[in-house]
Amino acid sequence: MRHFLPLAAGLGLALFTTPALSHERPLAVVAPWEITGSDPSTSGYVFARMGIAETLVDVDATSQPAPGLAEAWRVGDDGLSWHFRLRDGVTFHDGTPLTAEAAAASLDHAWRKPGMLDSAPIVAIAAEGDEVVIRLEEPFAPLPALLAHSTTLILAPAAYGENGEVRQVIATGPYRLETLSPPQRLTAQRFADYWGEAPAIAAASYLAVGRGETRALMAESGDADIVFTLDPASRARLARHDRLALHAEPLPRTIVLKVNAGHPFLEQQEARRALSQAIDRAGIAAGLLRDPEAAAPELFPASLGPWHLGLTTHGGLDAGEARDLEAARERLAGLGWAANGQGVLERDGEPFRLTLRTFSDRPELPLVATALQDQWRELGVALEVAVGNASEIPSGHRDGSLELGLAARNYGLVPDPLGTLLDDFGSDPAAMGGDWGAMGWTDAELAGWLATLRHDAAPETRDALAAQVARRLNEAMPVIPVAWYQQTAAVNAALEGFSIDPLERSYRLEELRWAE
Repeated sequence: MRHFLPLAAGLGLALFTTPALSHERPLAVVAPWEITGSDPSTSGYVFARMGIAETLVDVDATSQPAPGLAEAWRVGDDGLSWHFRLRDGVTFHDGTPLTAEAAAASLDHAWRKPGMLDSAPIVAIAAEGDEVVIRLEEPFAPLPALLAHSTTLILAPAAYGENGEVRQVIATGPYRLETLSPPQRLTAQRFADYWGEAPAIAAASYLAVGRGETRALMAESGDADIVFTLDPASRARLARHDRLALHAEPLPRTIVLKVNAGHPFLEQQEARRALSQAIDRAGIAAGLLRDPEAAAPELFPASLGPWHLGLTTHGGLDAGEARDLEAARERLAGLGWAANGQGVLERDGEPFRLTLRTFSDRPELPLVATALQDQWRELGVALEVAVGNASEIPSGHRDGSLELGLAARNYGLVPDPLGTLLDDFGSDPAAMGGDWGAMGWTDAELAGWLATLRHDAAPETRDALAAQVARRLNEAMPVIPVAWYQQTAAVNAALEGFSIDPLERSYRLEELRWAE
């Protein structure tokens, strides 16, 4: 049975009630991210996280590629063909079997739409016996990692229309989609014929709620059983509730300033480094994020292994950007900037004014943006903060209007961060960066390193080049790191088995059960 709960009613949506028998109780999940439709190219992350759809390649506990719908894979001697052998006995939610033909057709649809496969030099995707075979124009070492991304979810043939559009989500996960109401809600039921272990909880719902305060109130009132992405103030309040358990997990996600390096104020490396040097990362981490370890003197956190340089915010020869306002002022003075009577820097009569775009889907971002505004005011930079929709950053990248953007960039979208880096910084020296990465900045040497990483899977080569890429990005700062991120969740204390996936691929609903 369902009915309208107080907070859910305010949103115009229904959530599940609590039946008398706990083992029959549906699970209500609330998170910030909207469902834009049925297509995995735009909403696959929701279907993957809710256990509705699956990929050929999964990820193990060490964040390495592992068998998913493909139980094994191999690469040809020339590196130009990858063969993925499918599991036996897998059934789609409409009762049809998973075949190599169905999986290849689904991947072919994904390849022809915007998504992670854009960065792979794919020539063809076909079925050969019980294998999906992907042929490449040139060797591409991170292909298995890309096939763990949610844009590559495998759907049944009946999910697609004549023109390749996704008409309905028919997949293979432990839950099957029951209702879909974009942009906010879906419900799902346990799939009785799932190839793996059946989930203990029979039904689940997902509700997209953009306002952090509303999400926290839903956790507090019991209108939701799992609420993701809590602001620091809400975490402190919810921690006092015996009915809730709070969870936090470090993620390979970094709060970054995306910089338009083509802007006349920002085109010089010294200017970008000055802005970085004026940031009080330790203060932001401890005061706003309530996590002193979150201060990010470099782009990649320690969880990303060879991509992490081990820099500090405490100065020294191999330091990151410790705050040093005087040094930042000297850098800008060397570029011709001087303070006017109001304390704002000017050059050739033009004040150092910039607009920073950010969004409130992640509630800490506007807080960090305001802190940056205050800290850069001390430097003499007048920063206007514009809080809008997340889409305004990539759209501003494309039309050239973006000056600065503050976002939380996930470098663990796939098990190997190379896939994200190819999107953000490219391996083509003529490219102008990606929606969430570089803008108006190129580096031919870095592009060459990324190109080598595309082809060479030898661990010693990859480790050495990963460090070189990380160091160059830290020096040139086409994006400026501010803080490393934690995912947070408030969870009904009656739920057992909850954990946060550090790669945010899954909500791990199949591992949950209600306490007896």
